[in-house]
Amino acid sequence: MTSDWGEPRSKTISWHEPLAAAKAGAQLSGLEHLRAIINGELPQPPIAALMGFALDRAEPGDVRFRCTPDESVYNPIGMVHGGLVCTLLDSVAGCAVASTLPTGVGYTSVEIKVNYLRSVHLHSGELVAHGWVTKPGRRIAFAEGDVRDSDGKLVATASSTCLIIPG
Repeated sequence: MTSDWGEPRSKTISWHEPLAAAKAGAQLSGLEHLRAIINGELPQPPIAALMGFALDRAEPGDVRFRCTPDESVYNPIGMVHGGLVCTLLDSVAGCAVASTLPTGVGYTSVEIKVNYLRSVHLHSGELVAHGWVTKPGRRIAFAEGDVRDSDGKLVATASSTCLIIPG
């Protein structure tokens, strides 16, 4: 039996020890932590290496990630898996919330609702994910996000709720 699949492909993922980076980040405000990642003072988190995305802008309540998907994130029907887009949206929403938090205060996602508006393929090019806080809070914060392809077309939107975790 012959195959049209060709030879198997591979990619290598490298990352830094995540708990050491998280411990260092915990000594900073959320915005300082994110900016330390952008400036290379702290490493990107392992999920960024795994999925091929990176934080590239952080302002108070507003962040941006960039991602150029490769075939390793394709689903069985030949397009980028929605989980990558959802992960980007969860990341930008959560990091937008994190950018508003003082030193020693954390967060975790409680809920995310994603609307997928168009499929993503390799020819979609670089994805830009933007997240912003819609309502900060002491116990719960709300954020939204969107992902656009290299032509600026809207790929997906999300609304997110994050639990604020004191010291």
